[in-house]
Amino acid sequence: MYLYHFGLRELPFTLTPNTNFYLGLEPHNEALAVLITALKTGEGFIKVVGEVGTGKTLLCRKLLNEIPEHFVTAYIPNPYLKPDELRRAVAVELGVKHAQRMSLQLLTQRIQTRLLELHSQGHSVVLILDEAQALPSESLEALRLFTNLETETRKLLQVVLFAQPELDQRLAETAFRQLKQRITFSYKLRAMTKFEVEQYIQHRLQVAGYKGENLFGHALTKKIAKATHGIPRLVNIICHKMLMLGYGEGSCQLTKKHLSSAIKDTESTHGKKTSSAYLVSLLFSVMIAALFYVWSIYGVSV
Repeated sequence: MYLYHFGLRELPFTLTPNTNFYLGLEPHNEALAVLITALKTGEGFIKVVGEVGTGKTLLCRKLLNEIPEHFVTAYIPNPYLKPDELRRAVAVELGVKHAQRMSLQLLTQRIQTRLLELHSQGHSVVLILDEAQALPSESLEALRLFTNLETETRKLLQVVLFAQPELDQRLAETAFRQLKQRITFSYKLRAMTKFEVEQYIQHRLQVAGYKGENLFGHALTKKIAKATHGIPRLVNIICHKMLMLGYGEGSCQLTKKHLSSAIKDTESTHGKKTSSAYLVSLLFSVMIAALFYVWSIYGVSV
């Protein structure tokens, strides 16, 4: 879309968690350090909580990439599973054969056997669940029972939960007091500061191959930080829309006008959503610019 216009190799502000764009800001580095330390000490339950869009999934993938080699990981990205579905998913991740066809009693035995086998080979096993606030109540209890599997010196299975704050609200209920007591390490991700937002934007542009003059000046990044409350996902959305607007107008410099329009078109920020007429106008401008580019490069009649 606007890659050639701004001299980019790839889109810098997509919503897909891509560890190539990971920036070691203080909250994420601290969370990663807590996770690695807790896993190395053999703790049963570890929890990372953060608001929507604060980078939990990116941090989760970063952990999967950097976890020490002796760990065997079972990753469940969508844990909205009933207890039996959760057990089968864990079994499949651990390499238990025919897990989908055997009885639950036999499945539980095979999981324990597999965990003991991995332990005897010098491996530690960690179950990582993203969006853990979506776990049904029965599955939360099943998860607790998983951590009952242990030797005299070490848990056979460690569990890392990445979740929205709703998980903390559920764990505060009396029914989950046993599970809550087993969470020995916990970290809460915060939003970015104004300075970190500026770092974040410049970093993503550099990774995407941008080498021109500063697109997002200091004044713009301060306003972006204020409008998005420092939430990385919202920063991505606003910056992407600003680049679209600049491209649609044929401008190589982003302005407060572009920021204002992007904010108005984003319901999660302070502004109100723009009229459909404005959106149609924006899309029309982008299409015209794209067609003109094709014509100028290839001489194709449009």
